[in-house]
Formats: sequence, C-alpha cells, structure tokens
Amino acid sequence: MDDFLKDKRVRTPRSERPAPTTPEVEYSEARDWNFEERTRTTRPERPARRGGEAHKDARPAHSRGDKVGGGRAPQSDENIVYGLRPVIEAIETDKQIEKLYVRKGAEGQLMADLKDLCYRSRIRYQEVPVEKLNRLTRGNHQGVVAIIAPIAYVELEDILDRVPDDEQPLIVVFDGVTDVRNFGAIARSAECAGAHGLICPLKNSAPVNADAIRSSAGALTRIPVHRAGSIRNTLKTLSQAGMKIVAATEKADTLLFDADLTGPTVLVMGNEETGISKEVLKLCDCKAAIPMVGAIESLNVSAAAAVMLFETVRQRFIH
Repeated sequence: MDDFLKDKRVRTPRSERPAPTTPEVEYSEARDWNFEERTRTTRPERPARRGGEAHKDARPAHSRGDKVGGGRAPQSDENIVYGLRPVIEAIETDKQIEKLYVRKGAEGQLMADLKDLCYRSRIRYQEVPVEKLNRLTRGNHQGVVAIIAPIAYVELEDILDRVPDDEQPLIVVFDGVTDVRNFGAIARSAECAGAHGLICPLKNSAPVNADAIRSSAGALTRIPVHRAGSIRNTLKTLSQAGMKIVAATEKADTLLFDADLTGPTVLVMGNEETGISKEVLKLCDCKAAIPMVGAIESLNVSAAAAVMLFETVRQRFIH
C-alpha cells in the first residue's frame, strides 16, 4: 500500500513533460473543397473590449438606425426639437407640433412658461418618464421634446372652403385609427377617390410621420388634413353644415350599396380592433355595412375605407 501511494506521489514536473503532438490528418479534397476560398480573405480584427463587453459604435442609437423603446424606430432627427427655449421658440413661430412630451414632475419658470404657452396655443402635451425622452434624443432635452409635423394642418373651414362649386363634399374622419400604415393607406385611397379632406383627433390617432407619408405614397402631402380636439363636436359642425355622416360598421342593418352617398358625405372609419366608438355612432345619420360572403367577418380598416370611398365614387359617376 505504501509503495502504491509513493508511486502516485511521484509526478513528472510540468515543465519537463513533452509537448503534445497533433496527429497529421490526411488531406481530403472532398473535406476541404473550399480551402482556397476560405484562405483568400482575411478576417477583420475584433474590436478592443471595454469593461468586459465588445466595443460598440459610439454613435447614439437613433443615429445608427437601431430600434429603441419597444422595437419602434425613433423619429428622424430633423423632426425633433428639444430643450425648453428651442421648443418655446418653435411654438411661437407657428411650427406644427405633432407630439409634445414633458418630463413628469418637471418644474421651473421656463417649464411653467412652456405649459402656459401650450394652453394659449391649444397644444396638448403628454407627461412621460425621463426614459422616454432619452430614447427620443441623446441631447440635453431639459425635460421637453417636441416632434414637428412633416405636413401643415388646416382648419375645418379651410377644407370646406376648398371644395369646388361643382362637386359634392367628401370627407373622411378617423375615429381611433392608430396604425400609421392603415392611416397612410386610407389617405392614399381618399386622395385617389377625390376626397376633399381628412379629419383625425388630436389624441388616440396615428401620427402623421414619415412612415405614414410613405404608406400614403405621398397623398398626405396633397390632401388637406385637420386635427380635431373633439371628433364629436366636429361631426356636429359638419352635420349642421348639411353633410350626411355615414359610419362604416359591420353591425349595421343597411348595406353599403343601399346607402345614398351622392350628396355631401362624411365617411367615419373606426379603430382597427374596436371599430367606431359608441359616442360617435350616435351622431351618425347612417350606418352602412360592406356585404361579406366569406367566413371572415370583417375587413382591415384601410381595405374597408377603400370600398366605402369607391362605392361613393361609383354612385356619383352614374348620377
């Protein structure tokens, strides 16, 4: 037993051990058919590591084109104004503000001046955590970031005044359409159908941004767009002006082809999931349903809007 333990204790020092040898592998053309291709190019050196992590591009995420904040691509830098004085100046020079974000709990005289200016200019702002502002810009935002609208909004009276004397007004109203692609697609169909304007709410609506303009194939830069503080009040005004308010809903008893769309018409398109709100439906003069033959009960809102618009065109052409 002692001899056995003694033998186990006697070990060759590591420095005196022979280096391991790798057995030579016979070359196989079938195994290494792309040897020349792999050895023709050199692999780039890996970036130096900092703090245990690979070095990344030092540019901000929004300038690299990365997605930040829930996978949504950030706004273009040219549409963003940040900082208290620059945002105040943008409002005072009548820039069209698409969205205005203010840090929760922000205080100070300039912040108070900004909020007072928003009240006097009828501009809504949203109080958000500072992380939201940091995702929009890496600059010194001072607790406020504004997104400038890429189009010029118009007043409701401007839409009505632009209708030619020999045409019947046709206006599309968005009630809670929040997807920019649907918004843009409806705008494209409306422009192609000769609609005279679009109306969307200030809140709970898709922003008119670069994605919406792309989806509209540029139609949003050609057709007048009005942002309403209250869709219900706007519909009441249009009704008093002699326009017929038509709601697109699959729950209607009247089929679209039986509805009279030859006169001054307002087409109301609802939210992608819940449809038109009950409060808005009460103000509609007519509820029209698109006839459905297949098993699926409803169309996408942009497809439904296209059907409604071009049924209006068809009726007006045959009269």
